Amino acid sequence: MTKHRIYSVSVASVYPHYVAKAEKKGRTKTEVDDIICWLTGHSQQSLDDQLAAKTSFEDFFAQAPQMNPSRSSITGVICGVRVEDIQETTMREIRYLDKLIDELAKGKAMEKILRK
Repeated sequence: MTKHRIYSVSVASVYPHYVAKAEKKGRTKTEVDDIICWLTGHSQQSLDDQLAAKTSFEDFFAQAPQMNPSRSSITGVICGVRVEDIQETTMREIRYLDKLIDELAKGKAMEKILRK
């Protein structure tokens, strides 16, 4: 089975789209960074380093310091697929991030996005 193309795409190439989507709805780059750091356990500095290194999505999630255990409570549909039904681990992590960014753009409170 071949890997999905998104695995080799750098996070840095998609990151500006996450920020633009958030900012278009009145949210901030800081909130996007907070979401990514919450999900992956990265600090702001290590996130910036990963973006500068143009790390692929596959490596970004594989090398994440500490994936948040609360991420399993992220549910819903993204790109027509239920996030909780995705079997492949890396794809599920990517979709978790997509879902969180969508929630941010839809105006959900950060406390709810971060499952507090």
